[in-house]
Amino acid sequence: MNNMFKGLLMWIVILLVLMTVFNQFNSGVMQTSGTEALEYSQFLAEVRNGRVSKVTIEGNKLKATMTDGKQVTSLAAPNDLWLVNDLIRYNVKFEAKAEEEPSLLMSIFINWFPMLLLIGVWVFFMRQMQGGGRGAFSFGKSRAKLMDERQNAVTFADVAGCDEAKEEVQELVDFLKDPSKFQKLGGRIPKGVLLVGNPGTGKTLLAKAIAGEAKVPFSSISGSDFVEMFVGVGAARVRDMFENAKKQAPCIVFIDEIDAVGRHRGAGLGGGNDEREQTLNQLLVEMDGFEGNTSIIVIAATNRPDILDPALLRPGRFDRQVVVPLPDIRGREQILLVHMRKIPLHENVRADIIARGTPGFSGADLANLVNEAALFAARGNKRLVDMEDFERAKDKIYMGPERRSMILTEEEKKATAYHESGHAVVASLLPGSDPVHKVTIVPRGRALGLTWQLPERDHISLYKDQMLNQITMLFGGRVAEELFVHRISTGASNDFERATGMARNMVTRYGMSEKMGTMVYGENDNELFLGRSVTTHKNVSEATMREVDAEIRRIIDEQYALAQRLLNENRDKVEAMTAALMEYETIDADQIKDIMEGRAPRPPKPSTSQNAPAGDNDKDDAPKTAPNAPATA
Repeated sequence: MNNMFKGLLMWIVILLVLMTVFNQFNSGVMQTSGTEALEYSQFLAEVRNGRVSKVTIEGNKLKATMTDGKQVTSLAAPNDLWLVNDLIRYNVKFEAKAEEEPSLLMSIFINWFPMLLLIGVWVFFMRQMQGGGRGAFSFGKSRAKLMDERQNAVTFADVAGCDEAKEEVQELVDFLKDPSKFQKLGGRIPKGVLLVGNPGTGKTLLAKAIAGEAKVPFSSISGSDFVEMFVGVGAARVRDMFENAKKQAPCIVFIDEIDAVGRHRGAGLGGGNDEREQTLNQLLVEMDGFEGNTSIIVIAATNRPDILDPALLRPGRFDRQVVVPLPDIRGREQILLVHMRKIPLHENVRADIIARGTPGFSGADLANLVNEAALFAARGNKRLVDMEDFERAKDKIYMGPERRSMILTEEEKKATAYHESGHAVVASLLPGSDPVHKVTIVPRGRALGLTWQLPERDHISLYKDQMLNQITMLFGGRVAEELFVHRISTGASNDFERATGMARNMVTRYGMSEKMGTMVYGENDNELFLGRSVTTHKNVSEATMREVDAEIRRIIDEQYALAQRLLNENRDKVEAMTAALMEYETIDADQIKDIMEGRAPRPPKPSTSQNAPAGDNDKDDAPKTAPNAPATA
């Protein structure tokens, strides 16, 4: 209420000042209202013609009374030395008055306006830099958000899919609950724990669960919140954060995305005076300067541990690194069960089947999957979320939203059907290849069609025969175009890119070439400042690189020839699958199995949704993408 009163009073003062200025400037106009303006040349002509009876001279303004009683003015009279003689000659009465002085308030305003303007700009600048009105000298205050034990309701029951990580941090909870248990044996709890894992794996959630289990305050901040444009602000905020943490001890300090401030020193453009490096230096001092009984544990999260400064990772600071990996099939099932508690489910929903069909999904991806399924059910006016909704949500996340409004000619649809049939038939014929889960010629995302392989289990490593199978399957689309369409398109560009990259990695990184042997022929140097690979150092001769290129060409040619042979020998299966795609647009694993075994494909399963949603428009046309094969390890 006090701030509202101050704001209202300020606007009233501004309004009064503006009204006063307006009145002062308007006073001259009000004084001459009801008179007629006259140019100076016309005024002199009227004087010579004897039609002016009286003139009043006031500065550079002339006010004349005509013989017929009319009042006229000339507001821009020049400095005419002969005006008085002309008035005397033509018997015109005149009088002279001093120019009216501006009012005292107007004089003060005109003289002080520049200073007032500078003061207003300074006040505006300071309010913008105060960050929400916390005071002009609050730059060095910590921006950490504090949650006490009553506000934090997250526990280990809310964290699933990372059992090993929970076991690693369990002793942190035990220490915060009962420090004497470890201290009486001379043990020391780690001062800092670094959570490492891919984005979306639940690092932040795990840190909250540690504080929730231990019933201690939880202070969280992002690494980017330390660094500002002013020198020394980051270091001051680090000091203030740890001072506040000591007052709340025992507590947990969580720094999210610590790589924003903890990158390797000497990698920036500012050298030792870089503001980010000063912040890191202060963080190093604070973490190693704890007293033995403060009971403060620092937990940080990052997905780039390779670019962190070594001093940050040494014992005494971040003593322990806990990996929070992507969940396996069992972990994905547990995560799905956690998120499914929030939505009404149909009895046909099985979390284990959904978990098998989502390899490589993180916890955040699975939460998004459950949310998308609920949205699909809501669009269909359903009361419960069923398995079909989860299947649609999975298709949308994996393959992109449908673009059914996109108009394709019959020729383009048939060419796309042959392309995708080539992928699917080759993948089905190769031994050890992942089963084909679904084939569609409905444009999705940026692709005109997609072939989706679904592994029966999670792949830990890729073997040579699996990689060769993937390369062969990638060439199936272009080969089918050559054999059946007799024209080649740009749709295989992404296929070729992935196949070439896979063959190059086999030769240069994985030692899967008998001719080139087990040697690495290209090493990537991670640029620490940019945080990504920008340079490649070649430690081999040009002659050796020519041999490497020749070996890559041999692998590609052999697998291309294998794809040609498989499709030539199974033309009937390609034609049958193309016909099924032209009829149904999307075929599933059961229909693909019927075609590969020489039977007519069964009709698709009927949809249970009452109001199926229309396809979403996405980006413009793009070349047909390669099948959704697992990425190279």
